[in-house]
Amino acid sequence: MDANDDSGAPRQPEVSAESYFQLKNLLLTCIMEFVTLSVCFQCNQGKYKAMAICFILGIGSLVSWNSMLTIGDYYYILFPKYHPARVLTLVYQPFAIGTMLILAYYESKINTRMRNLAGFTLFFFSTFFVLVVDLASSGKGGLGPYIGICVLAACFGIADAQVEGGIIGELCFMCPEFIQSYLAGLAASGALISILRMLTKVAFEKSNNGLRKGAILFLAISTFIELVCIILYAICFTKLPIVKYYRSKAALEGSKTVAADLAAAGIQTKTNDQGGYDSKKEERLSNKQLFVENLDYAVDLFLIYVVTLSIFPGFLYENTGTHQLGTWYPVVLIAMYNVVDFIARYIPLVPWLKLESRKGLLIAVFSRFLLIPAFYFTAKYGDQGWMILLTSFLGLTNGYLTVCVLTVAPRGYKGPEQNALGNLLVLCLLSGIFAGAVLDWLWIIGKGTF
Repeated sequence: MDANDDSGAPRQPEVSAESYFQLKNLLLTCIMEFVTLSVCFQCNQGKYKAMAICFILGIGSLVSWNSMLTIGDYYYILFPKYHPARVLTLVYQPFAIGTMLILAYYESKINTRMRNLAGFTLFFFSTFFVLVVDLASSGKGGLGPYIGICVLAACFGIADAQVEGGIIGELCFMCPEFIQSYLAGLAASGALISILRMLTKVAFEKSNNGLRKGAILFLAISTFIELVCIILYAICFTKLPIVKYYRSKAALEGSKTVAADLAAAGIQTKTNDQGGYDSKKEERLSNKQLFVENLDYAVDLFLIYVVTLSIFPGFLYENTGTHQLGTWYPVVLIAMYNVVDFIARYIPLVPWLKLESRKGLLIAVFSRFLLIPAFYFTAKYGDQGWMILLTSFLGLTNGYLTVCVLTVAPRGYKGPEQNALGNLLVLCLLSGIFAGAVLDWLWIIGKGTF
């Protein structure tokens, strides 16, 4: 009897183990797709809230440092012999790079939540103490207050590495729009402070200690913004459905850095000691492999900021000469750079205006080196209008190319790899800033003012 067994009942067809697992995987895939679509539908309700918070966090990541740069005209009156715009940038960057190097190396083992909160808290207290230094010295300058400000600039560098690397790394496994919003916030901090600087310069120009009053106002606003960022990141951002979804997805892909954030949102993740944990999910490309695969993007970011920081802000403050705008001239130049840089970070939102070609990005980045001789000859022979136009173009290319690189690079990787890649790219960005700040000193060698 072929079709029946001894009892006469029809024999059930045998199901192979391979077919069983295929059926099981298909069923699980269908369930996951259904859950993903359901969650995404609910998450989209919080997408714009998340983008708004990312924008504010971007402002908070640089508002303190931008305040210190924007009140450079005040510091040049207090410390005329110490080149404050150049020295403060040179002090800031080694601490930012050193901290970022350590954090990028140990990225997979660091609690991202504590890292970002520690960074914003350090920003808050450092900005507050810059204000305290000025009030304690009564705005009289001197070597002591200058050293104090340099120490606090170093604290800004440490905080910047914690926050910028941590948040960009985290946003790399979320929506590209989140990265764009955060980067726009970074630029908006400069634009906001520059506009406020111009308003306070008008308001206090004829009053006693007008520059000092404006500087104090900036530092007070910056301190308040840092406090807002601490609250937003610690409470509001964590509880958004779309943020919980992306963090849960990253945790399923093996990321350990999001565990504290998920716990704060009431979501528990499995560990090695718990059943059902798949250790294979921890398998990911090493930092070296990620760096090699994205070497061109790393070079892009490094060179973008080498060119930018070799001109901004030191050259604009000290090497552009005297023109009809008088003391307003460097203030206007800084403001134009910051405003156009901010606007340029929204251009990639238009799909046909976004540059995604890796070769195209490299060509655009290398072509920016032509800006260095352009600034030299414009400062020597050109009028203030040409310098304002050139400074605006510097900001335009800086903001546009930064967003293009950081939104395209993380594609095709899983959560932990995207986080690691984000940290590596921020390290390259900060390295470019430091190299540019060092090269900026070449403008004054041989002028008798070094």
